[in-house]
Parts: sequence; C-alpha cells; structure tokens
Amino acid sequence: MRVAIAGAGAVGRSVARELIGNGHEVLLIDKDPDSIKPERVPNAEWLLADSCELSSLEEARLQHCDVVIAATGDDKANLVTSLLAKTEFGVPRTVGRVNHPNNEWLFTEAWGVDVNVSTPRIMSALVEEAVTVGDLVRLFTFRQGNANLVELTLPEDSPFVGKPSGLIPFPDNCALVTILRDGQVYTPDAEQPVEAGDELLFVVPADLEDQLERMLAPGTHGG
Repeated sequence: MRVAIAGAGAVGRSVARELIGNGHEVLLIDKDPDSIKPERVPNAEWLLADSCELSSLEEARLQHCDVVIAATGDDKANLVTSLLAKTEFGVPRTVGRVNHPNNEWLFTEAWGVDVNVSTPRIMSALVEEAVTVGDLVRLFTFRQGNANLVELTLPEDSPFVGKPSGLIPFPDNCALVTILRDGQVYTPDAEQPVEAGDELLFVVPADLEDQLERMLAPGTHGG
C-alpha cells in the first residue's frame, strides 16, 4: 500500500515508521525545509512541498496513493490537503489530524475526510478507559461507514466471561476486532475465550453501542 503523509513533524514521522515497519510505501511531504530529515525515516520518500498546492500533490503523484494522512499541526492545511486528495486525485481513504477540538466538526466527508483523529479526544478516552470497567468508550469515528471504534473492559460479572468469542451473540454489524490482555494483542477467532479485565475493541454502528454495552456488562448498567 502506498501512503502519503502531509506533515513530517514528530507525528508524521512516527506514523511513517509504523507503516514502513508493516511493509507499506510511505511518502512524507512538508513545506518546511527544517522538517525534511531523511535520516530520521530513511526508508521513506521525502518531498519538500506545500500539500495545500495542487502542483505539489501532482508532483507527489497522489493519484497512485491508497491513503493520504493529513498530519500537520495546522487544521486548515489538513482540511485542504484532505479535500484536494479526495476530489482532485480520487484517493480512496483520507485521514485528517484534528489539532484543536473546536475544529473537529469540520473534519467530515464534506471536506474529504474519511476518518478524523482528534488527539484530545483519544487522550480523554484513554483516561476514561483507565478508570471505567464495563463502560463503553468511543475512541474515534469512521465517518464514511457511520461506525465507531469503541473499547469496553469486560467486568468480572459479565455473563460471557470464559466463553469463546464465537459463541457470544454480538449485535448484527458489530465486529470484535482485537482483544487486549496483559499487554498482549489477541486475534478474536471463534475459539478465543474472553476473560474478565480484557479490553475488547469493536467496530460498531453508533445506534448499537448501548445494546452492546448492556449485553456485555448488564450488572453495571442495571440490565
């Protein structure tokens, strides 16, 4: 997969290293010469250019990218980059970094953003997740699919503790994608049991969140 990242600061470089480590091709774009540091991510392509300019994105061959990540520290630049990537180059998937929470409402399909990532929201969600067991925590929203990535820490009194995930009657269109346990990541195949204290990550439509929460942790929610 070919991925272009607009913004070669600490965030952009960290994402680039992760993607390269997973076998993807990465192009880092930044208009600030001081940010062009190929030695920091030697396996990436680098381009000194303004991602808000059409000519720069043409030079980056954005039409050949599967994903564009707008990860600069400027929300306006991230919106413009996402919009150009989607409307002018037909990039299948765009991810926009939200720096200021007040701007989050702008990061929608109308601006070409498929997924928005708000650092303050994720940080607050992680704080909630650390102190709540049995409560569903929304991590972020997939705009295109009207679904959310959510986390729930399974309480000890859940009726499904010890049962294989394949035997749990999750709501329709609700997918268990990962089980986090003791610092390890487990693939939720049908025979993998869930245990008290497991952090379960789901992709679920917003209107089914309450149903999922009541099913997995009925004692916590009076059900």
